[in-house]
Parts: sequence; C-alpha cells; structure tokens
Amino acid sequence: MNWSWILLRSVVATGILAVLLLSQRFWYRGLWRVTSNWGRVWLRVGVRLLYLACLVLIMLAIVDGLQVEKGHVIPAHTSIITFAGLWFASALAGYLCVKFVHAIEWGWHRFHKPVPQSLHKVPTRPVKLEDFVPDPSRRTFFRTASVVAGAAPFLGVMYGYAAERLRYELRRVEIPLTNLPPELDGLEIVQLSDIHLSSYMTRESVRRAVDMANGVGADLAVVTGDLITGVHDSLHDCVEEVRHLRAPLGVYGCNGNHEIYARAEDLAERLFQQAGMKMLRQENAVISYKGGQLNLIGVDYQRERMAGGRKTQMLANVEPLIRRDMPNILLSHNPNSFNRAAELGIELSLAGHTHGGQVQVEILDVSLSPARFITDYIAGLYHRPLLMPDQPKRMGETIRLMPKAPNGLGALYVNRGIGTVGAPVRLGAPPEITHIVLRHA
Repeated sequence: MNWSWILLRSVVATGILAVLLLSQRFWYRGLWRVTSNWGRVWLRVGVRLLYLACLVLIMLAIVDGLQVEKGHVIPAHTSIITFAGLWFASALAGYLCVKFVHAIEWGWHRFHKPVPQSLHKVPTRPVKLEDFVPDPSRRTFFRTASVVAGAAPFLGVMYGYAAERLRYELRRVEIPLTNLPPELDGLEIVQLSDIHLSSYMTRESVRRAVDMANGVGADLAVVTGDLITGVHDSLHDCVEEVRHLRAPLGVYGCNGNHEIYARAEDLAERLFQQAGMKMLRQENAVISYKGGQLNLIGVDYQRERMAGGRKTQMLANVEPLIRRDMPNILLSHNPNSFNRAAELGIELSLAGHTHGGQVQVEILDVSLSPARFITDYIAGLYHRPLLMPDQPKRMGETIRLMPKAPNGLGALYVNRGIGTVGAPVRLGAPPEITHIVLRHA
C-alpha cells in the first residue's frame, strides 16, 4: 500500500473540504452583517435561520444521496440536489474571487508607499501616521471590485446552468490515420460520451442528443462511457434512449468510471446486448466497410492507480486484441490510456471523461480548466508517435518527438460529453456530439 499517495489524497480532500466550509462561513458572515442593519428583529432572525435551514437541508440531501440502500429520507432525483450543486459552485467561486481581490488590495497597501498630506512643504518634524490620508477613490475601487468579483460567479453559474449546459454542439473533425486502407477513407463515426443521466440530465435531453447524432448519418456509432452518474440513476432509462442510435455498422460502447461507482458494469453490458448494441469489455470486433476492415477494441475504465495508491499498467492484456493487418480503434473512457495505446501501435483512441473541464476560461491566450489537474488531454484532437516505448509523458515533449516518428502518429479524440457532474454547469465547454471522418494519411 502506497501510504504517501493515501496521505496526499487525504490532504487534498481535507483542503477542499476546508475551503468549502470557509466559503460558507464567509457568505453567512456577509449575510449577518447585511441583516444587522435591519430594524425588525423577526425579519433579521428569520432570514438567518432560513439560510441555515437551507444549508442543513442541502447537506442532508447530499449525504442521503450517497447511501446505497433504499428508503431514503429525501428523493434521489430532486431539485434540492440541483440547487445544492449550483449553490456550492457559485459560493465557492465567489469566495475565491473576493479573496483574490483582497489579496491584491493587501499587496497594494503592503508595497505601495503612502504620500504625506503636503507634497510641497518640507516637513519640519518627523512624519506621523496622521499625516497620511487614505485615498478614498482607491478604497472605493477595491470595495467595488470585491462586490463585482463576488457577484460574477453567481451570474456565470446561472448562465452555465440555464443556457450553455443545454447548447449541444455537433462538431465535425477529419482525422488522418496511419495505415488506413483507401477503402476506409471517408468512413464516418458519430461519438457520444458522458451522458450522465441523472437529476441534471433528463431522458428528453438524451433523446435530443441521440436525434442530433442520427442526423449525421454516420456509418458507425460509439458511446464512450458514463451512461449514468450514481447508483440511484436509471441505467435502463439511459439505454432505452441510446438504443435509438442508428448506424449501418452498429452501435458499440465501453464502460466509464461511473459505471464502476454504480456497480453497473455487468448490467450495462447486458442491457446493451438486449437492445441490439455491443458493450466491448476487453474485447474487439472486426468492422467491414466497402471491402476494407478495421479492428474496434473496447475496454472498461482504465485506472492509473489501485485503491491503495499503487500504480498499475493501463491497457493490460490488450496486446492480443491488436491487429497488425488492419487499423485499430480503441474505445477507452479515460484519455490517459492514450500514452500506452500509442506505444502499442493503436492508430486511433476515442475517449471522454474530462467534460472539457466543464468550465474553461481563456486568459491571455492561455486556457484554464479544472481538467488540467488530471490529464494533458482535455478536449479535442491529440497525436503521439506510434510504437515508441518509454515516451515522454508531457505534451510539449511529445510534440518535439513528432518529426522523429518513423511509424507514423497515433491519434486521440477527447469528446466533451453531454452531461455534467457536481455542479450542473458548463462555461466555455459546451456539450458535444462528435462527427468523425477517417481519412487516408
């Protein structure tokens, strides 16, 4: 057991919990200060108690939703869970933004030298504290900046929930593949990922995504994991919508990490089979198209570490499934398996998992995304040299190696998914249905 890894995860989890608690304390103290000026005691006390009651109800709903057994006090699919996600996301972001402004203000006062009252008189005595007058305009500026910084995340979260979360984007991308036979040039694949049927994602929303995917008229359809979010979400309902995908060469899928959390990997496989689809679990299927063939491989969610923190080999035992006489396409929910897939000679990997970070902000041409903490592959198309063992693991080093790739390049496409986890919000990372066209390199 890797105790250092366990300790690191414990420290990170404790830090996140501490920041969440500090953010709630910050907003409650703000509410306390505002209501202190209200003349009526019953109104002042009532608003404070209402805030605390709502916070307790949210916490109960979250804890109750984590229980596996039936007979919950609060229904699993309720608007309380949605409100909880929105509140905690906006309150945390607002708290961090306000503290950032406060840090700038502290730095300004710490390093900026104040100016005496009289700039034109030569002081005849030592300068005292009362000789310095605070700049009211600067104080007003920082106060206004704090208010704006605290309010902006709340407005952004509401926009991400009410608008961008529902703005499905159909994205077409052409991917040249090494070793692709001319007969397969132009083969079209439509990819759905990270549906996350839950209180945030209704069957009607899944149906809309499936209809958009069918509108592509692709030859092959794939679903790369996370059909549901938790154990209380209906996998049956999700598969009932996914089964309406139409593709002449069939509909294939792989399991994601949330199927593991919900203990539904076997059930997903069985429901796919009953619906006339195929869930690939450490197995492959040969797809024939216009006289050419490709090898479609699917794996369950690939862990990078075991529960005890020990590193594990990704794509273990996949080598026997790889064909050298035809191109290989891998369905693997975790994009981090791409490093190993390229080393094994798999020409194309299709993944999800990241949601594009759900929130992505561009500052000075630099994209900031929470997904950056877990992967180099956030969203879109990436390449690595094929059949090159012991490759560097960072993207910059990989790019420098590309001209030296004698066996060509492997490709990875990371789909942003259509669902959400945690807060039901998307900003700068809209839901995606991907239309992939294979091209002869």
